[in-house]
Amino acid sequence: MLDRDSIGDLILGTPPLIESYLSLDQQLQPNGFDLTLREVACLTSAGSMGAGPDQRTLSDTEKLEFGPDQWLHLAPGSYLITFNEIINLPLDLMTLGRTRSSLLRSGVSIHTGVGDAGYRGRYQALLVVHLLQGYSLQKDARVVQLVFVRLVQAASQGYQGKFQGENI
Repeated sequence: MLDRDSIGDLILGTPPLIESYLSLDQQLQPNGFDLTLREVACLTSAGSMGAGPDQRTLSDTEKLEFGPDQWLHLAPGSYLITFNEIINLPLDLMTLGRTRSSLLRSGVSIHTGVGDAGYRGRYQALLVVHLLQGYSLQKDARVVQLVFVRLVQAASQGYQGKFQGENI
């Protein structure tokens, strides 16, 4: 796994590992990089996943608006969140996202997929409010720590999936 200095060096490289971050000093962590909240959306329809690559339907979403103070209160339930940062993974790195512990200690979890080598885009994740009283989040809050894992050897082919270049 990459440490703070290694991640920082790659952010300053070409292309930068991470773009559109808000505060390098605050977001760089000893063992990762904190992603910040850009958007929150409600899931408004059922999705489906079949056996074939063309047999999936994503749930429809409805974007929620932050208040004038940039806060949003979320009732218990599931939400699709989008992060501010644009990730540019080289062929020898992958990522795993972990919920920040302050959220977990308040009954909120964030579920992420694996960031495959060669991916470029703005990640999205599933945020679940478990607490019956709900939870309030401010726009640009640091909510997920992204951990970077160096592969034993570079992937022969980078990510080619449906979400390449998403949300840019």
